[in-house]
Amino acid sequence: MTTWSWKHVVIKVGTSSLTDDRGRIYPPKMWAIARGVQVLQQALGCRAVLVSSGAGAAGRERLGLNLPLTLPDKQAAAAVGQALLMLDWARSLAPLPVAQLLLSAADIQDRERYVNARNALESSLKLGAIPIVNENDSIATAEIKLGDNDTLSAWTAYLVGAEALVILTDVDGLFEADPRKEPTAKQIGVVREIRQVEHLASEAGSRRGIGGMVTKLRAAQIATEAGIETFVIGGGGAGLEALARGEVRGTRFLARSPTPARKAWLAQLPTRGQIRVDAGAAKALRKGRSLLPSGVTGVSGSFSFGDAVRVVHDDTVIAQGLSNYESGALVRIKGLHTREIFAVLGYKDYDEVIHRDNLVLSRIGG
Repeated sequence: MTTWSWKHVVIKVGTSSLTDDRGRIYPPKMWAIARGVQVLQQALGCRAVLVSSGAGAAGRERLGLNLPLTLPDKQAAAAVGQALLMLDWARSLAPLPVAQLLLSAADIQDRERYVNARNALESSLKLGAIPIVNENDSIATAEIKLGDNDTLSAWTAYLVGAEALVILTDVDGLFEADPRKEPTAKQIGVVREIRQVEHLASEAGSRRGIGGMVTKLRAAQIATEAGIETFVIGGGGAGLEALARGEVRGTRFLARSPTPARKAWLAQLPTRGQIRVDAGAAKALRKGRSLLPSGVTGVSGSFSFGDAVRVVHDDTVIAQGLSNYESGALVRIKGLHTREIFAVLGYKDYDEVIHRDNLVLSRIGG
C-alpha cells in the first residue's frame, strides 16, 4: 500500500524516456507512461501534470532533419513536433482530455504572467484535463529560455502547488558514481541535503536529451526548497506504477520547509547587478529587516528600478531582491542616511534600497 498523500503531482518525461535508439518517438514507451500516470492518479486520488520533452525529436523525424541543426531548424522542428507530440499524448491518455501549455522564462519571471500561467493550470486540472507542459521552443532563444525541462518541471510543480515532483530518466536515480562507467556504483536512496551530493552530478546527459544529473539536482533544489518532495526514478511507466505502490525505483529528495510564494518567485529571478553591504546591514537582513542606503558599500552592474539584484557581503551572496533605485542613483546615495537622500538626488521615493517584502535570503549565504 502506498504511503504517499498527494493531491497534485508533476511528472517530467525526458526525451530518452519517449524515444528509441534512433531518437524517434516510440509509442509503446509513451503508452506505458500514460498507464503509469493513470495508475498513480487512481491509487492516490491525485491530479497529474506532465512536463514532456520530445517535440524536437518528433519534429526532426517528420521533417527528415539530421543533427546538428541550426537554431531556426530547431525552432521549426519544435513547432512541427509539438502538434505531433500532443496528438500522441491525447491518444495515449484517452479517454482523459489533455491540455497543452507552452511556457517561456518570461512566464515565470514576470509576476502577472506567472499568476496567469498558474490560473490556466489550475483551471485545466479542475475541469478534469491532464496538462501537458513544455517550453515554448518554437520561439525561444538561449536568452529567453529556462534552458531545460527539468528546471521547467520544478517551476510547474510550484505553479500548481504540487506535493511531489517525479522526474523520469533512463538512469535509476542518483549514484555514487556514473553507473554507465562503473557498473558496481551504489544507488543513493534518500537525499536530505542536496549540497552534500552536488559533486556526484555529471554534465553528461542521456544520449538524446539535453539534461544530465546536474539539471535534475537543480530542479530538486528548486522544488524541495518550495516544500515539494522530489523523485528521480527510472523504469518509465513501470517506475510510475511502482511509485503508486510506495516503491521508489531511484532517489528520493526530501522536502525542506516551504518558502513563501513571493519569496520563492523572487529567488528565481535573473539578477541585473550586485549590491555590496557591510556587516551591520548583513546582520539586519538576516533578521528580516530591509536594506537601507547606509549599509551599502558598493554597487556593480547596470540596473533600473524594480530589477532584481544580488546582495553580497564578504564575497558571499546573502540575498537577492528588487531594487528601489537604479544603479547610478544608488552609487550616489550609498552609505548615506535616509534623511540625506533628497538632498543628493533631488527626490526620495523610498527610504529602503530593498524593502524586506521584496527580498529573499540565500539558503547558502543567509
